[in-house]
Amino acid sequence: MVVRDSVGNPLADGDAVTLIKDLKVKGAGQTLKRGTVIRSIRLTGDEQEIDCRYEGIKGLVLRAEFVRKL
Repeated sequence: MVVRDSVGNPLADGDAVTLIKDLKVKGAGQTLKRGTVIRSIRLTGDEQEIDCRYEGIKGLVLRAEFVRKL
């Protein structure tokens, strides 16, 4: 299984990504802004979802179509 970001770059565990658009986080009451860097991602069993951590948000799952590899 190969997980690809919004421009087609392959992603791997431990990569750093940046957001390409503002995303509202359900349940956290905050918005992640475009350009936010998220480090140390983990791949899930789904080709379009990545698991990550961000300050104050536990269990954050992002769609691969909204991130770009650094």
